[in-house]
Amino acid sequence: MQQVTVIGGGVIGLTSAWWLLEAGYGVTLLEREAGVGSGASLRNGGQLSYRYVAPLADAGVPLKALQWLCEENGPLRFRPEADLRQWRWLARFLASCNAGANRKTTTRLLALGEMSRRAMAELAVVLPLDEFAWRDAGKMVVYRSRKTFDAAVARLGARDAREVLSAAECVAREPALAAARPMLAGAIFERDDAVADCHAFCVALAARLAVHPRFRGIVHGEARRFITGKGKVVGLVTGAGMFGAERMLDADHCVLAAGIQSRDLAASAGLYLPLYPLKGYSLSAPIRATDCAPQISVTDVEGKVLYARIGDALRVAAMVDMVGEDTAIDARRIAGLIRQVRATMPHGADYSSITPWAGLRPATPDGAPIIGATRYANLWLNVGHGPLGFTFACGSARLLAGCMKSKALPFALDGLTLR
Repeated sequence: MQQVTVIGGGVIGLTSAWWLLEAGYGVTLLEREAGVGSGASLRNGGQLSYRYVAPLADAGVPLKALQWLCEENGPLRFRPEADLRQWRWLARFLASCNAGANRKTTTRLLALGEMSRRAMAELAVVLPLDEFAWRDAGKMVVYRSRKTFDAAVARLGARDAREVLSAAECVAREPALAAARPMLAGAIFERDDAVADCHAFCVALAARLAVHPRFRGIVHGEARRFITGKGKVVGLVTGAGMFGAERMLDADHCVLAAGIQSRDLAASAGLYLPLYPLKGYSLSAPIRATDCAPQISVTDVEGKVLYARIGDALRVAAMVDMVGEDTAIDARRIAGLIRQVRATMPHGADYSSITPWAGLRPATPDGAPIIGATRYANLWLNVGHGPLGFTFACGSARLLAGCMKSKALPFALDGLTLR
């Protein structure tokens, strides 16, 4: 039985470990934090948006970005860095901001989203949905601008099963939007999307891994760099001791699924990963019996804010800060998010008792994750999922296992591999 070391204990690493176990590998998981799901998986938006997957890079986005940067509470913040990786990423992002590239990437991501939806359904046989607050009430994408709404409706295909709703129908379907009705132009409703607690999913899946007969356990330590030789990864320097501990790789294969940390680890092996940490924020507010919290997950297109009921709390997530690997919570960003929430859903939850959070989402310039082989025969990638890590986790893990087993894949990985 071949052995695999998976680096990263977030939702991508854990699902990778599960599907590799099911494919017949022995698996060891390496995680630097004390618990699983402690990074970008901790308090993210929780939406499983299998069909709402269009990447940020699109025609017109550079101009919009300039406008957002001028807004006091705009969805984008940018801090220039003396780091070539930031500028290289931005250059590739701008090159991807055209309708043709967006269509190609969206097509790939829709296929991955559908695969992920089916894979999650299969996983639910051994991992009951109620263990991670799963809700499949659908997703409502609301528009404030009539022009933007009409353009979105025009893009729907004749066979598209999504529903188009007027402002009045939005409120009838989701009463939590009553206060926002005068501001709404309409919405598009997707019934197949869901929400869940990503961190609870990670904890529950880790518990299933622990009892799998081929799982060798979780090793807590920080991977610092690879040791390579003769076209393979032969060792790993971990964070034991002052200078790190060099150890031979006790595995036949290594999977890199460590979020933004993957960028530096890959660089230690001479590989450039086009990843940048898009910092996002969320707040979680408890729902009281008297509150009118949303039953359906809601995405506010112009506000770039999503609302999701997760268990007994309202999760609100938003914003993209390009400030490097800075995980500090900016109080001004949280204050701006609270103002938006109070204006849109004033009675949605107890906003006096919020739990704020910030996390780094490792994104590629075109919005497509990187899955599969590298130039090293035994080093594999599952990285770059950006804000859709939870959505794509199960499908990406299944694709990775298929690649490693040299199986025929359900669709070509063009645009989803390291180029």
